[in-house]
Amino acid sequence: MKGGNSGREIMLGNSRKWIIVVVTIWLQAFTGTNFDFSQYSSAMKSALNISQMQLNYLATANDMGKLFGWSSGFALIYFPLPAVMFIAAAMGFVSYGLQWLLLQGFIHLPYFLVFVVSVLGGVSICWFNTVCFVLCIRSFPVKRALALSLTVSFNGVSGALYTLAANSIDPSSPTLYLLLNALLPLLVSFAAALLAPVMPHSPAHHDHSNSDSIMFLVLNFLATLTGLYLLLFASHASAGDVASNRLFLGGAIFLLVLPLFVAYASSWSRPTVHDDDLELHKELIISCKRMLEEEQCGGAVLGRLDFWLYYVTYICGGTIGLVYSNNLGQIAESVGTSCDISTLVMVYASFSFFGRLLSGLPDYIGSKLYFARTGWLCIALIPTPVAFTFMALSQTPLALPIGTALIAFSSGFIFAAAVSVTSELFGPNSVAVNHNLLITNIPIGSLLYGFLSALLYDANTNSGVCIGRQCYFWTFVCWACTAVLGLLSSLLLFFRTKHAYQLHDGFVRG
Repeated sequence: MKGGNSGREIMLGNSRKWIIVVVTIWLQAFTGTNFDFSQYSSAMKSALNISQMQLNYLATANDMGKLFGWSSGFALIYFPLPAVMFIAAAMGFVSYGLQWLLLQGFIHLPYFLVFVVSVLGGVSICWFNTVCFVLCIRSFPVKRALALSLTVSFNGVSGALYTLAANSIDPSSPTLYLLLNALLPLLVSFAAALLAPVMPHSPAHHDHSNSDSIMFLVLNFLATLTGLYLLLFASHASAGDVASNRLFLGGAIFLLVLPLFVAYASSWSRPTVHDDDLELHKELIISCKRMLEEEQCGGAVLGRLDFWLYYVTYICGGTIGLVYSNNLGQIAESVGTSCDISTLVMVYASFSFFGRLLSGLPDYIGSKLYFARTGWLCIALIPTPVAFTFMALSQTPLALPIGTALIAFSSGFIFAAAVSVTSELFGPNSVAVNHNLLITNIPIGSLLYGFLSALLYDANTNSGVCIGRQCYFWTFVCWACTAVLGLLSSLLLFFRTKHAYQLHDGFVRG
């Protein structure tokens, strides 16, 4: 009888951790609210009667919230995960809600206050991300890289989902994006709260069974279907065809709900768990941590050269991709491309999604070809300077969508892989603080790169709108050179950490 109860507990625990994955997927899919800034940036610029430089500062404000992302790590010390999730939702509701009221003409806010509420929106995104990271790491202490790459990938489709949602309601209203940004994360948080019992307060076990690998393959297959669906179908929906957009949105929601049924079905299969395996697994974790995952936090991390090489790699790689997406509206407008901004946002979102999803590839092929994750990070940086160089030199109409796809893919891979790299280099238990220290590079990079692009943009216009290749030519050249610097930094990081990864791999295999 006792054995039967134990078996049921294992089966329920197995189902519970996959429901956690689905909840995390939903949170990531609808809380990447910074990815649709380009959709309403022109409306914000017009309503506030500000220059491109001032608009750039607002884009930077969204990213500046990451300077305070570390606060989410400390909040988790005092509050349970659901509470932190709802605090994040409340901050987003206030931030985007006030901006929506401003553009609707219901209230008047000075520019400085708009900047402040934009920062609040950025803090909200950080808190949501921290909740998602902790959920994955607690539920999958061994296969956390697979859980992180799968769930974080869905943050990349936020722009596409919000575009579909807005076009399904009123394609002519750019301010609608702000209303959706305020409401949807809050609604998704309530949906996740219905599954609140699945949010663990202590690390879950049984994540080493063979069935886990199969489940991750199934969920990654469904994720790939979602990405292909958004890229091949939703991205070609006409902004003026409300009926088609509603149909495409319904299909996207169905694909997001489908993993929940797979999660519940996972309880039907009984995982093969043995106590001896659990003890051996614990010994492996302890031994490997001595070589690669030594816990370091805060000041200790800041004193390491590896951290600063990692910091430069991120700021010169992934952050440039984010700044590019923030400027996508003005870039498309300047070159007079036949691709409308909604299509480009869809392209960016879809390829960012695939880049994030493929960040888990090293963990699938590790048994046949092991390569340090910092090496994969280096490879992922290569498309970014290539894309900026191509867009700077090419005059073909396809240059912008092709360059957008390459940059999105590269930055998406970096964003997703970075969480696992942080965990491996500085320890999984401190990732909530350490990763938020790392991403302080995003507001800094956003300010610097955005300032450069706005300065060159304003220098080529007299009426507030710049038309022509000259608007962003030198910006693309400078960004390409910066991405090369990031590539060199990633190479140094790889050579410094390669030996530790080899020891780690040899221990696991041996």
